[in-house]
Amino acid sequence: MKLTILVLIISMLFLTNSSTFAVVKLPRVFGNNMVMQRDMHAPIWGWAVEGEEITITLKKQDNSEVIHNETVSANEKGKWKVVLPPNPSGGPYTLTVVGSTTLELTNILFGEVWVCSGQSNMQWTVNASNNSEEEIAAADYPNIRLFQIPNISSGLPKLDVNAEWRETTPDAIRHFSAVAYYFGRHLYKELDIPIGLINTSWGGTRIEPWTPPEGFASVPALSSISEELADIDKNYRMQLTEKINDIEVWIEETREALESGDVILQMPEIVHPLTPHQRPTALYNSMVHPFVPYAIRGALWYQGESNMGEGMLYHEKMKALINGWRKVWEQGDFPFYFVQLAPHNYSGDRHDPTRLARFWEAQAATMALPNTGMVVITDVGNIRDIHPKNKQDVGLRLALWALANDYDKTDLVHSGPLYKSMEVEGSKIRLSFDHVGGGLMSRDGESLTWFQISGDDQQFVEAVAEVEENTVIVSSDSVESPVAVRFGWHELAEPNLVNKEGLPASPFRTDSW
Repeated sequence: MKLTILVLIISMLFLTNSSTFAVVKLPRVFGNNMVMQRDMHAPIWGWAVEGEEITITLKKQDNSEVIHNETVSANEKGKWKVVLPPNPSGGPYTLTVVGSTTLELTNILFGEVWVCSGQSNMQWTVNASNNSEEEIAAADYPNIRLFQIPNISSGLPKLDVNAEWRETTPDAIRHFSAVAYYFGRHLYKELDIPIGLINTSWGGTRIEPWTPPEGFASVPALSSISEELADIDKNYRMQLTEKINDIEVWIEETREALESGDVILQMPEIVHPLTPHQRPTALYNSMVHPFVPYAIRGALWYQGESNMGEGMLYHEKMKALINGWRKVWEQGDFPFYFVQLAPHNYSGDRHDPTRLARFWEAQAATMALPNTGMVVITDVGNIRDIHPKNKQDVGLRLALWALANDYDKTDLVHSGPLYKSMEVEGSKIRLSFDHVGGGLMSRDGESLTWFQISGDDQQFVEAVAEVEENTVIVSSDSVESPVAVRFGWHELAEPNLVNKEGLPASPFRTDSW
């Protein structure tokens, strides 16, 4: 009996995967108004008493058709799971889960589900963004559904979150992620199918807390973090053995106090070393793990300000995040689109103003991973505000990547120019680009800005740059034998090179000095 009480207490405290449930229960990502991923096998899971038979029925809400009916049994840990076959977009549907108790979920739609994560610029709400009054008043989209994960950290994986699906209304959208909403709204208008947006973001956070252990383990350059996680786990398990003895004593004393009316003392604390929200895995455990493996189309990521200054190390951490999420979801290389940071006066007079440029380089390098894409926003930032208020264009540009790569809009120009190659032609250098769209141009009709050129002395000077047949010719009278070009290589750079679709070129350098 004593051991059973102990297990129940620890289960409630930590919500680990060894929980005991007396009634049928679903994680809250399954709820009224939810959007489930269309055209994909969709797992549904929950908990019950060990061995209990659970019947799951999906049917049209008007009862005209049963889509799926299946009975399973809860395993020795009280967990059960079914996988719905692929369903087309549409609805509404009703989902019933019947065991010792009955759960009924209504107003369910099948459509496109995206996870939206990162730090403050992803968390930034509609009511704090451009044209907020008009945007909020116009937010009447019952088929765009919102799921907002609360900010909480944990050193151990959690099973559930305190959240619920909501239809998009002025009240619901007011404090929801602006980038996520504008992304989802554009998809909805283009595709005319339900959209589900899961917002799990926290201002000021680093990338490491969002990354599962599997991600760190996949990147050799981050082996030190994997080793640290292993050491912490080993030590925690050793300490937990001692704490369990203390808790057993507390249980006996508390039982006696309940019978006698004596003072009840606080239960001994068991604090995991990774609980603080900036520690590796702490936010994955509490703000992502609870809804894995809920079927999704892909993920959006807007983060980096808190890791800015790490240069190419951030590329390694991005690989860990993407690899880790893809591994735990077991959906293959699902789409992962991210936002390059906007220009901002990070350094003032104290630091190297090219730190942000090297960070941009690390972000751009991440596009080498399969099924990834990067949004460039050098033209819609605010060098005096780390939180640019124009979130409409950010969401739109993320949507362009998704429409082109995932929704068969193959003729859509979805990226600004990305550096491809260079060729020295006497005293000039010719630059070639991918994603030139309808052609290269200056955004404001003025001469191209933020180009620099250098010879072997590695001394970069301001250069003249001109568009010629969808390439850019760069030169300077002071550099007779050029060998390298840099573009936008400064944290305050807001260059004007775009394609004719208005999408800006990403900063780059041709050298590796």
